Amino acid sequence: MVKPRIGVLALQGDVPEHLRAIEAAEGEAVPVRHLRTLGQVDALIIPGGESTTVGKLLERYSVMEPVRERVLQGMPVLGTCMGLIMLAREIEGSDQPRLGLLDVTVRRNAYGRQLDSFESDVDAPSLGHTPLRAVFIRAPIITRTGPEVEILAEAEGRPILVRQNHIIGAAFHPEMAEEDRVHGLLVQQVKR
Repeated sequence: MVKPRIGVLALQGDVPEHLRAIEAAEGEAVPVRHLRTLGQVDALIIPGGESTTVGKLLERYSVMEPVRERVLQGMPVLGTCMGLIMLAREIEGSDQPRLGLLDVTVRRNAYGRQLDSFESDVDAPSLGHTPLRAVFIRAPIITRTGPEVEILAEAEGRPILVRQNHIIGAAFHPEMAEEDRVHGLLVQQVKR
């Protein structure tokens, strides 16, 4: 069977860690640095980074609309931390450029500064009985979910892993904990 080609937007963030997690989840990992590469992948990961900068880069290099169109046409996408912010329909107190495809509202840097980063084991029943290791680094929180958004995991009473059809958002960094089940969820989404 042919492995799904999963792209990682390679503008900022933990690109090598995501590439490793994709391979561990039985996908073929592809860094996406150019528009032509976007057309060659079955799914896309938008990793962590600085959302204002990445939004401006996506617009400056005319990548925002092609990504939005591919996702609207059904390409599965996973956004982690900053990637969740880029996917969110609303960002509290911000009108920064974003894809706006996931029916959630997020608050940037809600868990505090870099110094306040932490790791936690959380229950994620849809990913198995073993707790999911979540790494939070200047992470957003999800303050609202739309009616079509499925909550896959929570921490401190708030959603941290959500799915709306073929769009998956994580407020944490699964790749930092060498946790490949979230990436496996994306690979399975492609196989469907």
